[in-house]
Amino acid sequence: MLRRERFTLGIEEEFQLVDAQTGALTPALPDLLAKGVEPFGQHIKPENMQAMVELVSGTLPDLASVREHAFTGRRALSQLAAQAGLALISAGTHPYANWRDQPITESGYHAQLLEEYQDVLRADLIFGLHIHVGIENKELAVSLMNQLRTWLPHLLALAANSPFWVGHLTGIKAYRAIQWRRFPRSGIPYAFHSYSDFEHYIQELISMGCIHDGRRLSWDMRIHPDFGTLECRICDMPLTLDDTLALTALWQAIVVKLAHLYEQGKAVPIWKSRHIEENRWRAARYGLDAEFVDFSAQKRMSMREALSQLLDFVDDVIDQLGSHREMEHIRTLLNDPRGTGADRQIACYKESGDIQQVLHFLMQQSLQGL
Repeated sequence: MLRRERFTLGIEEEFQLVDAQTGALTPALPDLLAKGVEPFGQHIKPENMQAMVELVSGTLPDLASVREHAFTGRRALSQLAAQAGLALISAGTHPYANWRDQPITESGYHAQLLEEYQDVLRADLIFGLHIHVGIENKELAVSLMNQLRTWLPHLLALAANSPFWVGHLTGIKAYRAIQWRRFPRSGIPYAFHSYSDFEHYIQELISMGCIHDGRRLSWDMRIHPDFGTLECRICDMPLTLDDTLALTALWQAIVVKLAHLYEQGKAVPIWKSRHIEENRWRAARYGLDAEFVDFSAQKRMSMREALSQLLDFVDDVIDQLGSHREMEHIRTLLNDPRGTGADRQIACYKESGDIQQVLHFLMQQSLQGL
């Protein structure tokens, strides 16, 4: 049996900083970082936008540790923000904030990004959840990345929580995914024959002056160049803490299931990027209401059915990982007529006709369970 400790976990959560009364996006990051140095240390970090704060878990041994970190970290960060008259919002976009009005971080690594990306970076007013699963073997990591690509649209549909952009209801459930695709070297990663093939690709880009290092790969998932992890980057910041934990558990479960098959000399089919991109678009546009196209079996099904099949696929590793609660949360969500965070934001807006009500809803949901 695979050892659980091989598959360590880490999460990075990008929270919106908003005025606690109005919900207006507020560039308060410098002050918040100054006050958070002592209680948080390296667990809070700056991001491109000064109205964003990133809560970083570090390396954790199992899902139980992620639960504890996510609960205590989010609660402490909320309290720190409240002392400054701020609140946290967990969503992929702000309902009405305009990127043109938001100051960005122009120092260190972020200054390098600004030099290259210009308005692509300035318009990067989006907020995501990044999930890391530790992989010791580099060849295994490449093999798993090739296979994991297929399920990125499933994660996106489940996490969809960004239906608004600059005060406009976009008609797209995960608009963050559309904005993110504007970056070079983004979207679905390529499939690679081996780790040396993957390493050659990166070194070729570096030697030709295209990128400085592997962190410039903005794919929806990647082998992290520093951490030795498989990093899922496609998810919006989910609506609730329970949603965040469920997505983390699902990503870990898929990795572990595929690793188990690898040890038996087995693998699932590797899909062409263009087929996965088709489903990525459908997941961004419709969320859980998407129709998933199974190009391997040449059939179509609902995204909810596709996710149910995925849960069945990983079911035999759930005992080992201790994530029954999170898997049950996903099954409940698939049958919940209220849908994902995006669906609930849209329903709130259509019922009230007031985007401020959406903001109050988001502030309340981001603190749910704390």
